[in-house]
Amino acid sequence: MAIFGKKEQQIVIDGVWNKNPISFLVMGICSALAVTVKVPTALIMALGTTFVLSFGCMAVSAIRHLIPSNIRIIVQILVVSVLVIMVDLVLRAFYFDLSKQISVFIGLIITNTLVLGRTEGYAMNNPPWHSFLDGLGNALGYSGFLLTIASLREIFGTGTWFGLHVIPQAFYQAGYINNSIMILAPGAFFLLGALVCIQRMISGHREEH
Repeated sequence: MAIFGKKEQQIVIDGVWNKNPISFLVMGICSALAVTVKVPTALIMALGTTFVLSFGCMAVSAIRHLIPSNIRIIVQILVVSVLVIMVDLVLRAFYFDLSKQISVFIGLIITNTLVLGRTEGYAMNNPPWHSFLDGLGNALGYSGFLLTIASLREIFGTGTWFGLHVIPQAFYQAGYINNSIMILAPGAFFLLGALVCIQRMISGHREEH
């Protein structure tokens, strides 16, 4: 079996684009709205979720035959919790300021519908390597939305990107004003809806009735 053949490539592509967890499965949107005011916090959330989802799916898949069906959700949550604690400890040790801003959302990865949806819906029925790739693909698709929304909110809401001023001063002198709605929840909802529509139009997705 090829380590990264056509089937493996398709698994990743499905997660990133064809079956993107936010635009098609409507999973994990709470964090897409909550941590996207600034790009650094969105990036940390994206990296943390990618680590937890990829290795969580692989770990659950590796022990799936040993898990009694009546406690499988509990075991999945336990596996994910261990990985989330690892992410939180690394943040506290090396990025303490960011950790204080995002720690509550890092903890919520444990109950993220995306994570539990993939461990239960895919990892419990597929081998570890494919489960890892499925988790990675879905995490990358999720991260793409997170970082795009965060970039647009920070640029148009505060005129910065990663804390650096990106809108020329001449614009402000000419009367440009930062769009404050972008740093509020309605701005996040608007961008999320617009990006979902754009992604579905490009991919040609149609809802089944």
